[in-house]
Amino acid sequence: MIQYCKITIVIVVALLSIHAHAAPPIKSVKGEYTYYGDKSTSPAECKRLALEGARLDALAKEFGTIVTQDIMQADRIDSNGESNKFLSLSSTEVKGEWIADDGEPEYVISLDKDDNFVVNCVIKGKAREISNEASEFDARVLRNGSGPQFASSEFHDGDNLYLYFSAPIDGFVSVFLSLEDGNVYQMIPYLNDSNNDVKIKKGKSYIFFDPNKTEYDFGTPDQFGITTDGVIEFNKIYVLFSPLYFARPPMQIHADTGLPSMKESDFSKWLVKARRNDPKLGLKQMNLKIYPK
Repeated sequence: MIQYCKITIVIVVALLSIHAHAAPPIKSVKGEYTYYGDKSTSPAECKRLALEGARLDALAKEFGTIVTQDIMQADRIDSNGESNKFLSLSSTEVKGEWIADDGEPEYVISLDKDDNFVVNCVIKGKAREISNEASEFDARVLRNGSGPQFASSEFHDGDNLYLYFSAPIDGFVSVFLSLEDGNVYQMIPYLNDSNNDVKIKKGKSYIFFDPNKTEYDFGTPDQFGITTDGVIEFNKIYVLFSPLYFARPPMQIHADTGLPSMKESDFSKWLVKARRNDPKLGLKQMNLKIYPK
C-alpha cells in the first residue's frame, strides 16, 4: 500500500483541458481471449493474461495492428477476494488505446486434460484510436531515492515513494491515487499549493513527494510511504500531462485522509471525458507491487 496520513492510497496523474479540440472519438469495444496455462502459471495469472489478451483483441478488431512488438501491462483483477495485477504480455502493437472498462470482465475457467487452467475472458470497454497529438513525457515511480536511477515497480513495507517527471514542452500535470476502497485521491497538486496547479517547464527534471525538493513553486511536498498488512498488495499510478491547462475533477475532502477524493467509477467517467476533449492529453499508467517485510 501507499500510505499517507496512515491511510493506504494509490497514484494517478490527471489534467483536464478547458478548451474543445477535435480528438479521435471514443468507441465502445468488446474483446475475447482464451489463455491456456501450464503448471507454472497460477489461476490468478491465467485470469490476468486472459484479460489483457481480451483488451488487445478488442483494440485490434476496432483499430488494427502495427507490425512491431510492444510490452503491455495488465490492470488489476480480483479473484476470490485476492488482488492480482502486474503482468507483462509481449504482443503485436495495436493502433488503439484502452480508456476504461465498461463493467467487470466475464470469465469462464476450466481445466484441460492435463489439469492446466484454461481461462476465457470477455471484456467490454471504451477505447479510441491512438493519436499522434499526445505529448511525450517521462514519468517514473521511485523507491527510496530521488533520482530516475531509483525507478522501480516493486516496493516493500517501510519504503518511501517519490515520482520523477520531465517533459519536452511546457505543460500541466496532476497526480491521483486510486485505492482498492473504491476511491481516487488527489496527490498533486499538493494540499497546500496556493496556485492549485502544477505547471511544468520544458526540459526540467522534477522530483515530487520529497521534502528536500522544495525549490519548485508547488507548496510543501506531501510525503508518501509504503505499508502492507502482511500480504502482497498492488497499487496503480496514472500520470496525465498536457500543454493545455486542466480543471481537475470535482472532489470532496476525504474524512480519514484529508485528501480530495471521489469514487473510482466517477473518476473513470471524468477521465474519459477529459481525454475526449483534449487530444494532446498524454497518459502513463504504472502498477506497483508491494511486498510485506
